[in-house]
Amino acid sequence: MTVTATSVDQPDQLEPRPAPGARGGRILRLVPAAASALSGVLLYVSFPPRTLWWLALPAFAGFAWVLRGRSWKAALGLGYLFGLGFLLPLLVWTGVEVGPGPWLALVAIEAVFVALVGVGVAAVSRLPAWPVWAAAVWMAGEAVRARVPFRGFPWGKIAFGQADGVFLPLAAVGGTPVLGFAVVLCGFGLYEAWRLMAERHRTHTVRPAAATAALLSVAVPLGGALAARALVSDKAEDGTATVALIQGNVPRSGLEFNAQRRAVLDYHARETHKLAADVRAGKVPKPDYVLWPENSSDIDPFEYADASLVIEQAAKDIGVPVSVGTVVEKDGKLLNEQILWDPAKGPTQTYDKRQIQPFGEYLPLRSLVGAINKSWTDMAHQDFDRGTRPGVFDIDGAKVGLATCYEAAFDWAVRDTVTHGAEMISVPSNNATFDRSEMTYQQLAMSRIRAVEHSRTVTVPVTSGVSAVIMPDGRTTQRTGMFVPAYLVQKVPLRTSTTPATELGILPEIALVLVAAGGIGWAIGSGLRARRAGDV
Repeated sequence: MTVTATSVDQPDQLEPRPAPGARGGRILRLVPAAASALSGVLLYVSFPPRTLWWLALPAFAGFAWVLRGRSWKAALGLGYLFGLGFLLPLLVWTGVEVGPGPWLALVAIEAVFVALVGVGVAAVSRLPAWPVWAAAVWMAGEAVRARVPFRGFPWGKIAFGQADGVFLPLAAVGGTPVLGFAVVLCGFGLYEAWRLMAERHRTHTVRPAAATAALLSVAVPLGGALAARALVSDKAEDGTATVALIQGNVPRSGLEFNAQRRAVLDYHARETHKLAADVRAGKVPKPDYVLWPENSSDIDPFEYADASLVIEQAAKDIGVPVSVGTVVEKDGKLLNEQILWDPAKGPTQTYDKRQIQPFGEYLPLRSLVGAINKSWTDMAHQDFDRGTRPGVFDIDGAKVGLATCYEAAFDWAVRDTVTHGAEMISVPSNNATFDRSEMTYQQLAMSRIRAVEHSRTVTVPVTSGVSAVIMPDGRTTQRTGMFVPAYLVQKVPLRTSTTPATELGILPEIALVLVAAGGIGWAIGSGLRARRAGDV
């Protein structure tokens, strides 16, 4: 056996050899395209509600196989197919209420980012230790997608598919960027190890530097995840709190709009009265505070006395503060607001949602959207405004951070509740519009990642389910069904220490973007030098 070492890896000859017949040649040329799309589907299958997190590794191994050594044009197309295979099924829930048009448009746009990542991965695939550069390129793509267009759409971050996986503790090290980087790096590393073994079998040569880099690409993420388990704890640091979550459910049909809104409020009040009766009967312990979901009262209690009375009676019955999700209008601004309603003092604190959902809570390009389909602009006749301050309710000394529904997908929107003192986090949500789709489970997994990322209990009260209590180690200890009235009561730890992820904030993501930029710059420079040498 001959052992050789080279400083720059050589690309595979990935183009299939022509078959004897024209039809066979065309079929072979379609293999990379089919493999890319199927790898994207495999990545989708790794996401909740399934617990097949490990399928992300062969998905990225397959993605590496189709991209390595490709031209930028081929990589662009193959990357787009991978994005379609992944995002088309992942985001199908976006069309539940409004039809397939917005869903297909969203996927078509988001897949462009994946296509550009494919170009970057192909470019760096010729570099030494290329899995590191390639994984950083993927994370750079996620960073961009989380910010543009319309302030970003982070759904589908690789980290959000890893709530049940061995890599989860890495969320406490550097948040979703480090967790996602580890998964992608391990997948690319597995492909590189397989490729080098095939090369050794074919040529009877070994390249030690390349082999070492491939092994480290797999071993370091796994070893780092095992070491990071020391950062994960559900020990109480500032005592405990007994918290109750109310899931009132929603009427499914048969009511006009205003009646539907009133029914939702009444349902949540009714479930709170039921909780109060069970507390008096000794069936459950009395909570220190009660958390209602987003939109649990879409009737503004500051404007309508009857809504205010319903909430007040529920709060007085249970005898503790209740956080109510409502829609209010102040000074001409429409706000998605959480109100802390004290049984004696009434409303005392508020939080206005800051990361509002495009095409859900406000319409970008309103005139263009109206020209395409006027019914969409009629459904959202007034845009919501953004809040300006982090949400942390001080409830008798317990500090509860608030990230309303869609905000759970954004790193900054959860982190700054902790940096402003939150000892636990609540994610009040309203998923009723999306029926029984996978959206609810995808969002629940995000909250599990956030629990480990910041070492905080996370509660998820949802109008129609699934509501849940999540420990700081990511375990779901209680959860409800969907479209049923229910309440959850549990004593949870309050924590004050911060993880490296909380302290570092955006820095790991910036570092990975810089690594990606460095790798692409190196690849471009190497290509230009090779071209000049060929011209001499």
